[in-house]
Amino acid sequence: MTETASVQDRLLDAAEQCLGAKGIRATTVLEVAEAAGVSRAWLYRHFPDKATLLGAAIVRLNEAFWAGSHAALAEIDTFDAQLAAGVAIGRTAYDQPGALLMKLRVTEPEEFAACAGAGVQGLVPDLAAFWHPYVVEARARGEIHPDIDTVEASEWVARLLISLATVPGNTLDPDDRIAVLRHIRRYVLPGLQAAPGQ
Repeated sequence: MTETASVQDRLLDAAEQCLGAKGIRATTVLEVAEAAGVSRAWLYRHFPDKATLLGAAIVRLNEAFWAGSHAALAEIDTFDAQLAAGVAIGRTAYDQPGALLMKLRVTEPEEFAACAGAGVQGLVPDLAAFWHPYVVEARARGEIHPDIDTVEASEWVARLLISLATVPGNTLDPDDRIAVLRHIRRYVLPGLQAAPGQ
């Protein structure tokens, strides 16, 4: 690892720590530099301003969360089981690194958007983009209707999984993987297997 990469990693590690402790507004460039063990001037050699620094930390957290999620789903062969695993992953969104991203997105939405950029602003668009390749693969395997609009279906899947993972109900325990899989097979897959209506 080069010295530049090492300093950048230390700065991003420090930025994540400060974000977790203080949030976006209260985190200062000086605090990040001190936590990383470098001068403020040295920090500015790598990141021109606070928004760029904190944005890089947020993007790194976001990428780690999605990479971990993709790794978990890569081990699963069928779309219904992937969806059930998606609910389980959603239940861990309040663990790290998802918890910090969720906290910042909810408590400081304007600052989050300013730092993170368009790539990680919207939960539903992010999740729909995450699910799109799985919807495409499910269609190719014949698990869902061949005429499904995969972009539209991916957004529906995103909205549905957010609901299943976060909104309590009377008939489904989202922590019961078998019950979630049964629910998906009974209600979700039939919606995706039917010919698209007008």
